[in-house]
Amino acid sequence: MIRRIDLRGADPGADYSAAVPRADFDVEAAVPAVHAICEDVRTRGLEAIRELSERFDGVAVDDLRVSPEALSTALERLDPDIRAALEESIARLRATCANELEQDAVTDLGPGARVTHRKVPVGRVGLYVPGGLAPLVSSVLMNVVPAQTAGVGSIALASPPQREFGGAVHPTILAACALLGVEEVYAVGGAQAIAMFAYGTGPCAKVDLVTGPGNIYTVTAKRLLKGLVGIDSEAGPTEIAILADDTADPAYVAADLLSQAEHDPLAAAVLVTPSDRLADAVAAELETQVAATKHVERIRTSLSGRQSGVVLVDDLEQGLDVVNAYAAEHLEIHTEDAASYAARVRNAGAIFVGPYAPVSLGDYCAGSNHVLPTAGCACHSSGLSVRAFTKSVHVVDYSRAALDAVAGHVVTLAEAEDLPGHGAAVKARFS
Repeated sequence: MIRRIDLRGADPGADYSAAVPRADFDVEAAVPAVHAICEDVRTRGLEAIRELSERFDGVAVDDLRVSPEALSTALERLDPDIRAALEESIARLRATCANELEQDAVTDLGPGARVTHRKVPVGRVGLYVPGGLAPLVSSVLMNVVPAQTAGVGSIALASPPQREFGGAVHPTILAACALLGVEEVYAVGGAQAIAMFAYGTGPCAKVDLVTGPGNIYTVTAKRLLKGLVGIDSEAGPTEIAILADDTADPAYVAADLLSQAEHDPLAAAVLVTPSDRLADAVAAELETQVAATKHVERIRTSLSGRQSGVVLVDDLEQGLDVVNAYAAEHLEIHTEDAASYAARVRNAGAIFVGPYAPVSLGDYCAGSNHVLPTAGCACHSSGLSVRAFTKSVHVVDYSRAALDAVAGHVVTLAEAEDLPGHGAAVKARFS
């Protein structure tokens, strides 16, 4: 079901970045179609969104904005156990987000010379919650809680209309919105939702920032509209990598690979190990566990795809090189002294240490955020956090004496750049 890639004996210092190919998730190929969707929304507004919803979601939606009554009803009807689980997840995420808040940094460079690095929340955000193969209610929490903690004053959320519910947003997603006090919710999905946020269409005012994961059309729209609005990252199909040795439990490893393969046929599941014994045991466990699970076809497609595999390495040192080059969205460490290996990982969206920290925990209730960079972007990008919903502003406060102390340097550097007007702006204050 899952292929093997043997990297044993590779040259020291080899580049492993392409050792495990990613799935065929070609954003560039989707650009023409998504550009047409975005332009349609920009030029025709609500009419275009309604037509696109009917074409892609199979439902006609008259009123895109969810009514307050629908939100309150969804919360009233929410299963008590689901509500309790959501409340626990919210509490844990709020606690970690509160610790992420950054204070203003004040630097005094001399008498009367002060620079303040001020953190300011984004004014208005558009949060996207997928609802295609699964109603990702947990993504409501992961988007909303850090935005609220950051102090964002205006929050709008969009999720696809569901045929099963007569064109309404999935009721569990609505209930989570109500639980968090989010009142502005739209039944719009895909690229048209991102365009609605970016252009300010119909009842939805333009936003400053769009966050949240999605399919190839959603990701492509974020790429095309970046600049018109800010984005968090291009978070596409999920991926898990596991670095493991002979101490790992093959049943745990197989279950965790399966858990992420369940998301999407394009999901990636990668095991990196120096142990043939573990590789054989995990392959056997996968056969047994996949046969007994619900989404068999989806999971088999993921595990047998080019994006998944068991990577055999000489030792854990080579394994570390491989996982750092791969830069997985989720990385689990199942080794002896797992914490020491985790401390040496440079590139991963989130790291899960030891046998009792599965990715599923992070998906729901660890207190971490599950909106993470995919497709190798963890080598330069971070997961969603409070920081994503804030921006930095430098506040420069100098007295006359403090300016005088550096005026000569300013004039000298201005003349070096052949910008005499810059220097004149300083000289004018002392003439």
